[in-house]
Amino acid sequence: MTRMHMLRPAVAAGLLVVALSGCTTVRGWFAGKDAEAKKAAEPAELVDFQASVRPAKAWSVNLGDGERRIGARQGPAVADGRVYAAAAENRVVALDLQSGRQVWEFKAPKDQALRLAGGPGAGEGLVVVGSLGGDVIALDAANGAERWRAAVSSEIITAPLVAQGTVYVRSNDGRISAFDAATGERRWFTEHELPSLTVRGNAPLAYAPGVLFSGNDDGTLSALALQDGRVLWEQTVGTPDGRSELERMADVDSAPLIDGTLLFASSFKNRTIAIDGPSGRPMWQSEHGGIGGLAAAPSGLVLSSPAGTVYLLDKYSGAALWSQPVLARRSLTGPAVHGNYAVVGDFDGYLHWLRLEDGEQAGRARVGRKAIKAQPVAADGLLLVQTVDGGLTAFRLD
Repeated sequence: MTRMHMLRPAVAAGLLVVALSGCTTVRGWFAGKDAEAKKAAEPAELVDFQASVRPAKAWSVNLGDGERRIGARQGPAVADGRVYAAAAENRVVALDLQSGRQVWEFKAPKDQALRLAGGPGAGEGLVVVGSLGGDVIALDAANGAERWRAAVSSEIITAPLVAQGTVYVRSNDGRISAFDAATGERRWFTEHELPSLTVRGNAPLAYAPGVLFSGNDDGTLSALALQDGRVLWEQTVGTPDGRSELERMADVDSAPLIDGTLLFASSFKNRTIAIDGPSGRPMWQSEHGGIGGLAAAPSGLVLSSPAGTVYLLDKYSGAALWSQPVLARRSLTGPAVHGNYAVVGDFDGYLHWLRLEDGEQAGRARVGRKAIKAQPVAADGLLLVQTVDGGLTAFRLD
């Protein structure tokens, strides 16, 4: 017993040393794991590659104060050889597509203090924009003169649609309103219930003869009658399942893409489906999806996932023909097809050209140091991109 008593302080001291060193080791373990987790969450660094195409800036303009953190993904519209673009600071401009020369400018009076976030939408001689205050403003596409003005019940953060003599406006409360294109008189409205938590943004509307297609925040896609807004069919794109409201977000926030009688829609829930447009019958589904928009290529559909992987899907089966993960976590825009390339923008103002053949990096250009949120637009050999600070730039391929 005496011997044991004499050894006890030594044992205790040894245990104390082990405990203290163990604490240091445990702290090291956790510090290492925290560092690894932090690094894993960071945007992928850009890597060098052998460029096979060299994008050249054709022209660039400053639209004024951009959307910044509004979350509207504000981008340009192209019609009849002109580019129509809006800035958040009450300004809409028409530009010549090839030269960037300003054709006209609309600027709301200072006392109105509009914040233009939805639009522009262009067609049938009109350019229509929406505001955070729910204002709908229709301008003459020829000269920018105001034709009429209306109001909806909530903010507008997506471009209105002009089709078949009607202006269709989606507001952020789940309501779609239809206005007479000539007079601004409201013809009808319809509502869709919103989930408790949604991704910031709304899907632009699309149409086919007699039918209006709307991607919804609950993960569904609706087909509405153009004439009166009644629901013709509704199909689930992304199922809102999960334990938390965050896990259940399944927004369809990209414009439905129409190819003949086929309709393609993509969800934040990493799901893309093909639907027979007239009947609403699903044809296939893929476990790859996103919210930034789809682009049609001769060989398939291009999309970028929330995680930052770009995919090319076979349009007849949904199978992934290739995937490109090199831009992971860079908050990619929806893609555009520019020549033989898919193009996406990122959070740091870069544009990335990927070969449609195999997804390999082919070119890169930086527009500025502000984020690109809007899906780029390809038209007549040009690629148009708008940044959140109001810069609008056109690129050609050399």
